[in-house]
Amino acid sequence: MANKPVQLTKKTLDKDLDKLTFVEDASKFVLRSLVAPGLAVLFLGMVMLFAGVYVFDQPDAVLIIAASALAAYMAMNIGANDVTNNVGAAVGARAISMAGALMMAAVFEILGATIAGGGVTQTIASGIVSREVIPDANTLAWLMMAALTAAALWINLATWLNAPISTTHSIVGAVLGAGIAAAGFDLVNWEMIGMILVSWIVSPLLGGLIAIFFLYILKETIIYRQDKIAAANRWVPVLIAVMFGSFTTYILLQTAPINHVPPVWTGPLGLAAGFACWLAARPLIARQSIGLENRNDSLRKLFRLPLIFSAALLSFAHGANDVSNAIGPLSAIVHVVMESRDVTETVGVPFWVMAIGALGISVGLLLFGPRLIRIVGEQITKLNPMRAYCVALSAAVTVIVASWLGLPVSSTHIAVGAVFGVGFFREWYTRHSRRRIEYMRQKSGHFDIAEPEDRNPDETRRRYLVRRSHLMTIGAAWIITVPISAALAAVLYWIMFALFI
Repeated sequence: MANKPVQLTKKTLDKDLDKLTFVEDASKFVLRSLVAPGLAVLFLGMVMLFAGVYVFDQPDAVLIIAASALAAYMAMNIGANDVTNNVGAAVGARAISMAGALMMAAVFEILGATIAGGGVTQTIASGIVSREVIPDANTLAWLMMAALTAAALWINLATWLNAPISTTHSIVGAVLGAGIAAAGFDLVNWEMIGMILVSWIVSPLLGGLIAIFFLYILKETIIYRQDKIAAANRWVPVLIAVMFGSFTTYILLQTAPINHVPPVWTGPLGLAAGFACWLAARPLIARQSIGLENRNDSLRKLFRLPLIFSAALLSFAHGANDVSNAIGPLSAIVHVVMESRDVTETVGVPFWVMAIGALGISVGLLLFGPRLIRIVGEQITKLNPMRAYCVALSAAVTVIVASWLGLPVSSTHIAVGAVFGVGFFREWYTRHSRRRIEYMRQKSGHFDIAEPEDRNPDETRRRYLVRRSHLMTIGAAWIITVPISAALAAVLYWIMFALFI
C-alpha cells in the first residue's frame, strides 16, 4: 500500500470560517456603538474650526474656541435629552416613523433657534446673576465656562442613566452655583430667579390644563358622537386652524424687529392665516374620511396630520426656548471678550453663536435621540393619536408663550404635565361624563353600564393611563438637578480660578 503524500498545508474548515464570521460580526457590532460618539467628536472639532474663523485675530481666541466647543457639547446633550418631549408622543402613537420624526425635529429645531431664540438667550446670559457685582470680564468669562461644563456633564450623565431631568434646570443651577462661587450670594438676581421658579411651577400646571381642554373638546365633539366621521370632518380642520393661526401669530411677534409688522396687526394676521388653513384643511380631511368606518380606530388616520403638525410646532418652540441653555453662557463670553469689557452691558447674540446651538441640538437628537424617544413615547403612557395630539399641542403652546415672555421654562416639565393632565382627565371623564355614559348606553342597548374596573378594583389600577411610579421618579429628578449642577459648577469654577485666573 502506497504511502499517502504528506500535506504541508492545513485545510480551512467550515467551522473555522464560521468562527471568523462571528468575530467579524462582533467587531461590527462593537464599532457600530462607537459611530455616534465618533461623529459627535467630529462635530465638536468642526465647531472649533468654525468658531476660529470668527475669533482667530482676538487675544483670547483660545478661550472663545473652547467655550464654543462646550456650548456645542451642551447643545448635543439638550438634543439627546429633550427631543423626546417634542416627538415622543407622535412616535408612540405611530403617527410618524422614527426616522421621519428625527428629520422633522432637526429641521424645526434649527428654525426655532435661529428665528425666535434670542429673547430667552438674553435671560440666561444677562438675567440670572447681577452683572454689577462681578469684578471683571475675566471672572464673568470663567464663570460661564464653569456653568457650561457643569451643566453639560450633568445632562450627559443623566441621559446615560435614562434620568428625565430638565436641561433648563441644569444651566440655571450651574450659572447660580458658579456665580455664588465667584462673587457670593449678592451676585444672584433673586427677582429673576423668583420669576423662573414661578414659571417652573406654573408651566406643568398650565401644560396639563391646556391638554385637558383640548382632550375635552375632542371627546365632547368627536369621540363620543354617534357619527364620528362627520364630527371629525367638522372639527379637525378647526383644530388645525387654531394651531396654525397661533403659530403664525407667534412667528410674527418673535420676528418683529425684521418683519416690520406693527404689533397691532399680528393678531388679525394670525386669524387670517388660521382661516386660510381651515379652508385648505376641510377638503383634505374630507378626502381622508372617504370609506372610513364609524369607529374610534378610524379617527387615527384623520388625526395623523394634526399630530405631525403639532410635533413640528413643538420642535420649533423647543428650539426657540432651549437653545438659550447652550448659547446663553457662550454669548456672555463672546460679549465680554470680543465686543466689550463692560460686564454690565446687555448681551447680544451673534448669528454664528446661534448657529452653533441650533446645529448642536439637531446633531444630538439625530445621534442619541432614538433611545429616549422610545422610552417617552411607548413606556411612560399608552398613547393614541388623539391623546398624543393634545399632549403635543399643549406643550407647544405653553413653550411658545414662555419663550415669547423670555422665561426659560422647562419643556420637560410642560410635556410631563401635559401627559399627566391627559391621563388624569381621561380617568375622571371615563367615570363621570354624562355624554360618555349616554353614548355607551345607546351603543350597548342597556340602561345600566358597569365598568370592568367597578367590578374589580385591581382593574382600576391596571387601566390608569399614566404610570404613577414615574411621578416620584420625575419629581425627584427635578428636585436634585438644580443643587447638583450648582455644586458641580462651583467646584469647577474654583478649579478654573486656581489654574487660569
